[in-house]
Amino acid sequence: MKKLGLNEIRSRFLDFFETKDHLAKGSFPLVPQNDNSLLLINAGMAPLKPYFMGKEIPPNKRMATCQKCIRTGDIENVGKTARHGTFFEMLGNFSFADYFKRESIKWGWEFITENLEIPKDKVWVSVYENDDDAYDIWSKEMGFPEERMVRLGKDDNFWEIGTGPCGPCSELYYDRGETYGCDNPDCKPGCDCDRYIEFWNHVFTQFDKDEQGNYNELASKNIDTGMGLERMACIMQGVDNIFEVDTIKYILDSVVKLSSVEYGKDNKTDISIRIITDHIRATSFLIADGVLPSNEGRGYVLRRLLRRAARHGKLLGIKGAFLYELMDKVVDISGDAYPELVEKKDYVKKVLKIEEERFEETIDQGIEILKSYIDELKENNEKVLSGENAFKLYDTYGFPIDLTKEILEEENLEVDETSFEQEMQKQRERARNARQNGESDGWKEDVFSKLDNDIRSEFVGYTSLDNECIVKAMVKGNEIVTEAHNGESVTIILDKTPFYAESGGQAGDKGILSNDNFEGDVLDTKKGINNRIHHEVIIKSGSLKLNDKVCALVEKKIRMNSARNHSATHILHKALKEVLGDHIQQAGSLVTAERLRFDFTHFESISSEELSKIELIVNSQIMNSLDISATEMSIADAKNMGATALFGEKYGDVVRVVSMGEYSVELCGGTHLTNTSQIGMFKILSESGVASGVRRIEAITGMSVYEYLNKKETVINEVCATLKVKEDNIINKAKSIVEELKDSNKELDSIKNKLAMASVDDAITRKEINGVNLITAKFEDMDMNALRNMGDNLKDKFGSCVVVIANKADDKVNFIVTATKDVVQRGVHSGNIIREVAKAAGGNGGGRPDMAQAGGKDSSKITEALMKAKEVLENQIK
Repeated sequence: MKKLGLNEIRSRFLDFFETKDHLAKGSFPLVPQNDNSLLLINAGMAPLKPYFMGKEIPPNKRMATCQKCIRTGDIENVGKTARHGTFFEMLGNFSFADYFKRESIKWGWEFITENLEIPKDKVWVSVYENDDDAYDIWSKEMGFPEERMVRLGKDDNFWEIGTGPCGPCSELYYDRGETYGCDNPDCKPGCDCDRYIEFWNHVFTQFDKDEQGNYNELASKNIDTGMGLERMACIMQGVDNIFEVDTIKYILDSVVKLSSVEYGKDNKTDISIRIITDHIRATSFLIADGVLPSNEGRGYVLRRLLRRAARHGKLLGIKGAFLYELMDKVVDISGDAYPELVEKKDYVKKVLKIEEERFEETIDQGIEILKSYIDELKENNEKVLSGENAFKLYDTYGFPIDLTKEILEEENLEVDETSFEQEMQKQRERARNARQNGESDGWKEDVFSKLDNDIRSEFVGYTSLDNECIVKAMVKGNEIVTEAHNGESVTIILDKTPFYAESGGQAGDKGILSNDNFEGDVLDTKKGINNRIHHEVIIKSGSLKLNDKVCALVEKKIRMNSARNHSATHILHKALKEVLGDHIQQAGSLVTAERLRFDFTHFESISSEELSKIELIVNSQIMNSLDISATEMSIADAKNMGATALFGEKYGDVVRVVSMGEYSVELCGGTHLTNTSQIGMFKILSESGVASGVRRIEAITGMSVYEYLNKKETVINEVCATLKVKEDNIINKAKSIVEELKDSNKELDSIKNKLAMASVDDAITRKEINGVNLITAKFEDMDMNALRNMGDNLKDKFGSCVVVIANKADDKVNFIVTATKDVVQRGVHSGNIIREVAKAAGGNGGGRPDMAQAGGKDSSKITEALMKAKEVLENQIK
C-alpha cells in the first residue's frame, strides 16, 4: 500500500473520476446557498441537494467533489478522542439519473485497489440486509469473497431523512488487524470495537418515501458516495488518529513549538494541543467563507470554536493572541487546494486577532461574575455552585467549566456537575432537533419542483424593458393551474422576460403583463429553481391561459432608480477599500428604488472625517462620467483582470463582469446604468454596526438626494425663523443658547444642593455599627448627580463613614452607597451593600467597594431597604 499524503489522495480521487467522465468541482462554500435547512455544510452531498431533488439541472450528470465540512455536534469530544474533529473534507462521486450500483461499486473497487493500492484482503464490505442487487454485484460480478461481506440493518446501511429520496448503502471497511479488535471470534464490521474502519459509503438513492411510510421506486435513480479524506489518510499513512495525518500534524507541530509543551507526555496538555489544531483549521475556513463571530447562528459556532481554542492556549501558557499566527500554517498545507485561504489570508488573520483580543476582555468579565457567585455562596454558607449558573458562564461568556471548577476549588467550593451536564444535554438536544427538522425540511418538495424541468426563463432585461413573451406555467397558491382570472393572485413563469428577479441584494422589478384579453400588475419578481423567473402577479382584468402571448413591460422609473443605487454600491465598495483598507469585504447589500444599504466587514465605527472622504470619492467618480460596461467571460479571466468576487456568491464557469471605467471592476449579475453621471448624486444617510465586525452604510442617490436636501433646507429655514437669526450665523447662535442653558443648569443644581444641605439634618439618620458611622438619608426628586454630590458632602462632614442615600421619584427609588477609604479597608463593600438594599425595594444594582448605585421599583420599601444596609454592614466589618 502506498503511503500517500492527504493532498495527494484528494488529487488522485478527483483525477480518477475525471477519467470516468465526471465533472470535478472545487468545494462549495461552508455557508449553504439558498438552503435554510442547514446552518453549515456538514456532508459532501449537502450542496448538491437541488440536483438530487430535480429542482436544478446539474452542470453534468456525473460529478466528483472534495467538500469542506463542519460538524459541531460532538465538540466536547474534539481533542479527547482520535477520531473527532469539527472540520473535515469529504470526497464524493455523484450520479444524477445516470449510472447506478454497478458502476459505483466497480469504480470504487478500482480506485482503492488499483490507484491507492490498498491490499484487497484488508477490505471488508457491508450491504443493506435486503439489498440482494448490491450483494450480487459484489460477490458474483466483482468476485468479492462472501466471507468478508456482512448484511446490516436499517440503522447502519440505509439512508433516509423523513420523507423523500432515500435508499440502501454499501460501505467499505479497512481491517486494522486483531490487535485493534475485541475478544469476539466472530468480530466483523458492525462490531463496536476499533478493528474495522468504515472509510467509503456508497448510497444508492432508489426510493421515494411517502407520508404513509411506503417506499416507492424512483424513476430516476441517483448515486451519492462519501469518503472522509482525513480517515482515508489515516489508513494510507498507517497512523492511529487524524492528528497524526501529515497535513494536520504540520499544524499540531506548530502548536507544540508555539506553546513550548512536549506532545505525548501529558494527556491534559495533549487534549489542548489537539483542540487548537482542529479549531484553527475550522475557524480559518469559516472566516474565509464569509462567517464572522457573533452570538447566534453560524457566527456563534465560529465564536465558540475560537474561544475554545484561545482558552486552551491559555491553559498551555501561551500569552496573548496567537491563533492568527497559526493561520499561516493552515494556508501552507491547504492553500493550493483552497485558494480562498490565500486570497483572504490577511483578512482572516485580522478577524482572528480581533476576536481573540475581545475574548481576553470577556473572560475577565466572566471571572468577575464568578466572583459574585462565590460571594453569594459564602454569604449563604453554601458550598456548591448551581449547574444553571455554571452553564450561564459557559454559554453566555464562553467560560469553560474546567476553569470554573479550578477557581471554585481555590475557594474550597465545587460545582454541581450533574445539573451542568443536564443543561449541556438540553442544548445538544435543541441543536440536534433543529438540525433534524431543518435537514428534513431541506428535502421537502414544493409545487414548483413538480413542473417540467424543460420549463425555464431567459432574462432579456439587460438591454430591453419590454418584450413579447409566452406563458409557460402558472401557480396559484400551492396548485399548478392552466388559467387565471380577474382578481386572482398567481405566479407566472414566462419563456423569456425583461423583468429582473430579486438577486444579489437588488430588489425585483415591477411592471405590467398584458394582451388583448388580460392585464396584470407585476408586484414583485423572484428567482425560482431551475433558472426560472417568478412573476408575482395580481390580475386586474380579463383572464390568462397557459401558452398565451403577453407583452411584458418593466416600470422604467423603478428600474432606473434601482440601477442608480446598484451602480453606486459598486463605487462605494471601492471607495471603502481606498479609505479604510483592503480588508473591506461586502457582507450583504440591499438595493431598491428608494435607497441602498451596504454591509461590509470592518471592526470599528467610521469617523465623520472618513465618511466625508468616502462620500466625496463616490461623488467624484459620478462627476467623472465613467462609462459602465458589462462583459461575460470565464471566471479565470475575470479573476486575472482583478474583478472583485463577493463572499458566499455561487459563480458558474462564465461570469458577468461590470466595470465603472477603470475605477471599479466586480462580478455582478444585476442591472446597471450606462454611465456613472446618470447616478446624479450620492448621499450617505447613516453608518452603524449590525454585528460583530460588520458595519452598515445606508445612502440615497438621484432625485432622492434632491428631496433630502429640500427637507434639510426647510428645517434650516424654520430653525432660523425660530431663533431669529440668519443662516450664516445659526451655529454661533445655537452654541450661545447651549452655553446659556449649561450655566442655568449649573446654577439650578447649586441651588438644589444648597436647599438639600439646608434640610439635610432633618433627612439623615446616624448610627454607629461596630465603630463605623452609618449615615442614611431620604430625599425626593433629586437627580443622580445631586445624589452623588450629597454623598460626597456627607462623607466630608462626618469623616470616617458609610453613606446610604435613597431618593424617591414617582413610585420608584434610586440608591447611592459610598464609603470612605478607611472603612473599605475594614471590609466594607458598597457594591455588595447596595445589591441587598436594592433587592428590598424590588430592584438590583452593584458597583465598586467605595461607590455604588442602584434602582428600585417600590418606593414604599425605602425604610425597609435602609434598615437592610445596617444588617449587611454588620456582617462586613472586620
